[in-house]
Amino acid sequence: MERLHKVLAHAGVASRRKAEAMILARRVSVNGDLVTILGTQVDPGRDHIQVDGVPIRGEAKKYIVLYKPKGYLSDLAPSLRSGQAPRGKPRAVDLIPLRERLYPVGRLDAESEGLLFLTNDGALAQRLMHPRYQHEKEYLAMVRGEIDDRVLAQLCRGVWRAGERYRAERAHRVGAKQKYGTANRGQAWVKIILREGKKREIREMCAAVGHPVLRLIRVRIGSIHLGNLRAGNWRELNAAQVADLKQNILGQAD
Repeated sequence: MERLHKVLAHAGVASRRKAEAMILARRVSVNGDLVTILGTQVDPGRDHIQVDGVPIRGEAKKYIVLYKPKGYLSDLAPSLRSGQAPRGKPRAVDLIPLRERLYPVGRLDAESEGLLFLTNDGALAQRLMHPRYQHEKEYLAMVRGEIDDRVLAQLCRGVWRAGERYRAERAHRVGAKQKYGTANRGQAWVKIILREGKKREIREMCAAVGHPVLRLIRVRIGSIHLGNLRAGNWRELNAAQVADLKQNILGQAD
């Protein structure tokens, strides 16, 4: 959801200040109803917005899979200059040179890397992020130490750290050689699948069992896969992939 005056500005109708004046002048309607309250929230992907009886031209829907490099922010913190966010780190969204405003679906901390899905389809993003639907998120984690089946089972049962419980849906070892790098002696690659979305969940759970994370890569969200992308590269889903994604995500029963 976005504020109506911002949607009008993004659609090229007017500046934000002039868009606010249009709303107060009773020139803007949403789904057939005049809107006169500043700050009204709308979904540009669903709501029918008109100015002086003329529908605004909405942005084309975009569905982007990005390999977020380590060190990039996944949120939309305002840029200072050249894509630099206030915390001195670049934003992942600035790697995608598209006109449309894209929003990251879920978070991926700056020190982690891998799949970041971005879209301007509000309905799809909301369904993907809502904890009610518990879409799987798959990660490859390089951890310190040789991790055994007992510890993996413990991760799936759940562990406590700093008063918070963390639990993996599934966890198992994978080969030392992965396309993302090779685990050296005293290290191991582990595949971990989550359904929850707690902050720094994998880092916290692995630290709790004595195997701190050295590298963390997200490779899948639901049916969206990172594929063969390299760090900093991105691809746009084609029409068939978008249709499959919507069937998988929006086609689920409420």
